[in-house]
Amino acid sequence: MSRDDRAPIANAPSGAQPVDMAPAPRPAATPDRTLHMIGNAHLDPVWLWPWQEGYQEARATFASALDRMDEYPDFVFTCDQIVLLSWVEEQDPEMFARIAERVAEGRWVNVGGWWVEPDCNMPMGESFARQGLYGQRFLQSRFGRIATVGMNVDPFGHSAALPQILRGQRMDSYCFLRPGPHEGDLDETLFQWESADGSRVLAYRIPFEYCSPPGDVSGQTEKSLGQLDRSLGEMMVFYGVGNHGGGPTKANIDSIHRYDRMGTFGRMTMSSPRAYFDEMLARGDAFLDRLAVRRDDLQHHAPGCYSAHSGIKAWQRRAQHAVLSAERWAAIDVALGADDYPREDLERAWKQVLFNQFHDILPGSAIEPSYDDARDQLGEAIAISKRIITRAHNRIARRIAIPMDEATQPVVVFNPHPWSVSVDVDMQYGAQPHGVRVVDRTGAVVLSQATQSTATTGDRSRGAVTFRAEVPALGYALYRLLPGPALPAESSLRVSDDGTVIENAHLRVELDPATGDLVSLRDKATGVDPLRGTRGAPRTAVCDDPTDTWGHRVISYAWPCAAMTLDRIVVRETGPLRSRVRVERSWGASRLVEEYLLAHDGRAVRVDVTLDWREKAHLLKLRFPVGLDDARATYEIPYGTLARPVDGAEEPAQSWVDLTGTLDGAPAGLTVICTAKHGWDASPAGAASGEVPSIGITAVRSPVYSWHDPRLLDPEGVYSFQDQGVQRFALELVPHAGDWREAQPTRRAAVLEAPVRAQQESFHDGDLPARDGFVDDGSGAVMVTAVKGSEDVPDGGPADLIVRAVETRGQAASAKIRIPIADRMLQADFRPHQVRTFRVPLAADADIVEVDLLEWPLDGGPA
Repeated sequence: MSRDDRAPIANAPSGAQPVDMAPAPRPAATPDRTLHMIGNAHLDPVWLWPWQEGYQEARATFASALDRMDEYPDFVFTCDQIVLLSWVEEQDPEMFARIAERVAEGRWVNVGGWWVEPDCNMPMGESFARQGLYGQRFLQSRFGRIATVGMNVDPFGHSAALPQILRGQRMDSYCFLRPGPHEGDLDETLFQWESADGSRVLAYRIPFEYCSPPGDVSGQTEKSLGQLDRSLGEMMVFYGVGNHGGGPTKANIDSIHRYDRMGTFGRMTMSSPRAYFDEMLARGDAFLDRLAVRRDDLQHHAPGCYSAHSGIKAWQRRAQHAVLSAERWAAIDVALGADDYPREDLERAWKQVLFNQFHDILPGSAIEPSYDDARDQLGEAIAISKRIITRAHNRIARRIAIPMDEATQPVVVFNPHPWSVSVDVDMQYGAQPHGVRVVDRTGAVVLSQATQSTATTGDRSRGAVTFRAEVPALGYALYRLLPGPALPAESSLRVSDDGTVIENAHLRVELDPATGDLVSLRDKATGVDPLRGTRGAPRTAVCDDPTDTWGHRVISYAWPCAAMTLDRIVVRETGPLRSRVRVERSWGASRLVEEYLLAHDGRAVRVDVTLDWREKAHLLKLRFPVGLDDARATYEIPYGTLARPVDGAEEPAQSWVDLTGTLDGAPAGLTVICTAKHGWDASPAGAASGEVPSIGITAVRSPVYSWHDPRLLDPEGVYSFQDQGVQRFALELVPHAGDWREAQPTRRAAVLEAPVRAQQESFHDGDLPARDGFVDDGSGAVMVTAVKGSEDVPDGGPADLIVRAVETRGQAASAKIRIPIADRMLQADFRPHQVRTFRVPLAADADIVEVDLLEWPLDGGPA
């Protein structure tokens, strides 16, 4: 259906004409309050329908809103999710022109400023930056004005970093619905929301619902008043058919006019969030200072979404890192002389990533066929990124001076991170039946060892080698493969015959031979072993999971569960560079493989996980117990960290969680890093955690697709269950002496999720050295998160560099960021978890300028 024919109109005769808009006196007994009636049409572009249906519905919904404007001169329509506007622009330019006229008139009010309403916990900080970059710039380019009110009415929780991000995108206020009054500790309707860096927005929790039935609005208004803080005197009530679009109906609008004349609920005015917030801000500092200040995130609604559908989480994480890497290398390519920064390709890739962060796609709550589309769209983003990266790497590699040496095979290793890395590189090779050894650019021997090839053929000349690479920040390093096996090398790395003990000069790792559990992780320098005394505590926990796809009404998944059974422990690799021990487990029809890798100089142990999950309506928690007293939990969130209680609650996290406490009175802790998993808990000693606290990762849940309680499943029904089959992810376990900051988990997570890339190269002359780096943040508290070409290009010149950095430790810091590619040094002070962005011209005589997240000067408008 389309326009106003979607549903029967209650309390209005068929063919009812618009009411007379002339103001009429209200009764003297009218309540002394003003209700700002916010007409909107929340449209999920994907949910219980595919995106193609959402594409058509955007046009139908907007046509209905435009018709209501023609019929009711006072009607105001509030619109968010900029992708919907872009869809209408490309399929119906005439309608888009009508929208532009209403925007100019002030009756079509664009809010939100983001490409979609995304999940507001799982995307990386840089994704939130791009939501506004592309959304706000679209609004500015089409309508000459941006959104100044942030709005995410339907997402299931909101990161504590959002106020800073919104402010950086020129929005001073925020509307949201969840968590509801029954779901958290937030009591206020209107409050100041503050990020760790001190940024604030004026926030409003939408009462009851953001959408309404198609008829009379009295029920919507009454239930909203039941939740609102009526002492404010002015409040917003949202109305209009939503979720599958629709928008305000004639019956909605007629009833608002009728109840306004009657004075039933107070003064009722057609309004917008911007008009409401302006009224509140106009009350002045004395009023604003009386409002509560929230310095925390906004949780919890549907925490099962952070672990539903593992595939979309993994695809998203890969895609985000791929596009960020592509931006960096494309910018370096241009700075080295290329004239074609691939701005349009990167924008297309980013928009596929941003679209699939929508709050019913990334959380795993959409219908099963939508994930075929999501996989394809994110695959397109990754493919675009890989082409850009490969082209840039080869343009750089062909310019490296590599003298002829027929006995060697040159290899160039590229580091995508703006800090130097020391990592083990896995390299496949051919034409060397006796193996290879590795040297650096000076001919010095590099520590290496033979490893298993990814090819399984009878060709003995093909093989694989792992070698240690030291690569400059956002740069490259040249190595050479020589024929013949690696020479014997001294190493402190030792593995017991049964694989239960792995150690080097820094770390001793011990597995229980009866269970395969990790029971000791001792730092030899400090003596700290955060796992001491945890033998027997649960490590793998399989539970029956009766909750729906969203995990509605779930507080915790830290339930008493069954342990998986150990099948065997196998030593897979030993050598001077690293050791690898494989632990195989099973439960029911499912298998879990954990491969523990310890490098010769490693101060952390890596675990590569392969899970073949065949259970329905069950979940698997991986647990990491600690023998700590007074444990405190820290979670990584977008652009920052957040302390949370150790209470077993299911919480969202980016890539790591830390427990720090004391061991025999001395500070100690364990940081757990994990790729592509977002549902975590920090549990106290108890039934789920054993006799000690623990960190839990919800590795997999397998509910029915798009199952929403209170519907009950038919015991005889045929359903499709999520996450059946093989998935892979990686962990890193980092013991420390009481300060997670020294372990630099945010940097470790980035390297784990986005490894270096190695490519074989030929011999040739060149103007670049054998080793070079282009942007270096110094590996301190301040971490560079983006290096890209500027969206606005100087007249007659290449794109400038955009460099963005964030303080990662929650403490004020000073940074020196070296930018050799532009012969610049950037020095800046940062507040705790502050994000700062700089435009760095390639022209030596131009000044570095600080800009906002839209890449506009802080004290000016669009370029």
